[in-house]
Amino acid sequence: MGPPLSVLALQPYFGGSHAQFHNGWVANSLNLWTTLELPPRHWKWRMRHAAIHFVKQIHEMSDRGESWDVIVATDMMNIAELRGLLRHDLRRLPIVLYFHENQFVYPNQWSQERDRHFPFTNFVSALAADELWFNSQFNLDSLVHELRGSTKRWPDFPPSAEIETLIGKSQIQPPGVEAPPFELSAFESARLQRAKDGEPIHIVWAARWEHDKDPDSLFEALQKLQTAGVPFRLSVIGQSFRTIPPVFEDIKTTFKDQIQRWGYQESRHQYWEALAEADVFVSTAKHEFFGLSAAEAIAAGTFPLLPDRLAYPELLSYALERHEISNHLYQGDADALAAGIEKIVVWRANGSWQINSTASQTLLSKLDLKIRGEQLDRSLLNLVHSAQ
Repeated sequence: MGPPLSVLALQPYFGGSHAQFHNGWVANSLNLWTTLELPPRHWKWRMRHAAIHFVKQIHEMSDRGESWDVIVATDMMNIAELRGLLRHDLRRLPIVLYFHENQFVYPNQWSQERDRHFPFTNFVSALAADELWFNSQFNLDSLVHELRGSTKRWPDFPPSAEIETLIGKSQIQPPGVEAPPFELSAFESARLQRAKDGEPIHIVWAARWEHDKDPDSLFEALQKLQTAGVPFRLSVIGQSFRTIPPVFEDIKTTFKDQIQRWGYQESRHQYWEALAEADVFVSTAKHEFFGLSAAEAIAAGTFPLLPDRLAYPELLSYALERHEISNHLYQGDADALAAGIEKIVVWRANGSWQINSTASQTLLSKLDLKIRGEQLDRSLLNLVHSAQ
């Protein structure tokens, strides 16, 4: 591929999936990286001030003789402001804008009207970048769809032609997925033996403990299972923040006798064990542009049961044949989730539940961190060459 590129990475919100994607790429990249980052808090302020903050640092490093071939930034960055504030000699650098999410379809927690300034920042940033990389087709399609619909709300001179230019410079670049740090055979054998012995199904839910992951629907579905007399074991894991939705305490109190694991897992190894030892991974998310925890659950050999919306059907296509995907989707509400779990319980009881042992291998053959690192490097090199 030629000599390594010198890459300047700008991370205005360096945490969660943003940090995981960046660290996974850097660890499997042949390029030379300089990373500027800000803590993952105050996201609105990050979108407003990160360009000012980073430009000062970039100029100082440039004055010391540092230079770069390309800039990689995330959707929390205002690229138009960044380019406008950079000195002329730095403004020429090609910029990739990576969309982990977009502000057009992030669900509101409250009923107030969405603050449309931040989606518009995404739009202007996309116009100012050289290439746009999206973690899923759903992410790109939802942004373009909402932009086209927004033209009816803008008072005059809608930039309709500019919206259409985004498609031509967009690519789908899914994140890499880490492989489990252990052999799965023992977990697979234990899973099959539990089904043979008629033990309760073990359900795992793994996500940020925030409203957009819809833990209320999880609680409602579990209540329905309990009312129907369906025995189960439960692990509810994930990162929590200062404000935790009260429903988590309801889940913990109501199902205290069924809970196997609870809360944030202190190590990646414990996290992987929590996924691999479960039978079924469920999601209730209303906001998911890729579904990294679901992808990791598949990599761990766990049966995914996901809402038929967002990026989930697309994610399943990385691991399963088209005719298999419908068995892993439910229609998105608590009733459907409970019914989906009950169906799996019946399959287990009559011996017809077959775990697709190749799903993990198929997913990792496409999304393994090393494979994705090489592919992302190649795409970056192509951009640099085309910009010269």
